Amino acid sequence: MTIIVFIIAIGVVLLNQHFHKNLFEQKLKQESLKILYQNELLRSSIHIQEEERKRIAQDLHDELGAVLSIMRMHLMVIEQQIIEEDTKTRAGIENVRQLSESALSSIRSISHQLMPPQLEKFGLIKTLEAVTDQINRTGKIHIRLTALCDMPIVTWVISLGYYRIIMELINNTIKHANATVIDLNILCNAFDIQCKYTDDGCGINIENGSDGLGLKSIEGRVTALNGIFKWGNNENAKGFYAFIEIPIDNSVNPL
Repeated sequence: MTIIVFIIAIGVVLLNQHFHKNLFEQKLKQESLKILYQNELLRSSIHIQEEERKRIAQDLHDELGAVLSIMRMHLMVIEQQIIEEDTKTRAGIENVRQLSESALSSIRSISHQLMPPQLEKFGLIKTLEAVTDQINRTGKIHIRLTALCDMPIVTWVISLGYYRIIMELINNTIKHANATVIDLNILCNAFDIQCKYTDDGCGINIENGSDGLGLKSIEGRVTALNGIFKWGNNENAKGFYAFIEIPIDNSVNPL
């Protein structure tokens, strides 16, 4: 009788262990599906944002930009037709023309920021070189860009994602870090593209740094591209650092 009770007890224990094991596996599967679903939602959200940016950029460039260009031409014609003695009217027309040229320049700049046309034509590295050159010309901060390899052929999704991530890092440094130098190093191989980013600014408050919209945006984009994002303050020197690694994988779903 004792042996039978013992065997039953062992059986109950084994069944209980098997039940908990199955329950644990189901929870892991549910968590995995939950993460997969969240990533799909994230990709979908970023895709919608990029499509909306593209639409706004095209509308600004094709419609509003065209209207301002036509207005500018009409103003130039009117300006030429005004007699030289009417200096007051001529000065007023010239002022309006200059304002239209300034507005046209702003529209082109905003349109390019929303959807940079040079990115598709010249690739990520050339686009970053052009952007950093423009920023360096301001004299407010100096960006040292180094690409230690030939850029591999990547999908538009990865190229645009990396561009947005790097521009967000630069924007954060310019706005908040009070830095004078940014070092931006791009490394790549047949499997992934890596970016090492540092500045010599005041660093970031680690306790609430992740609450910033900039870092959350970067984390979201890196996650959507199945990548790795690490950030923090430099240990041996002042300033902020970030490391991004994104796989060159055609299986990544389009954003």
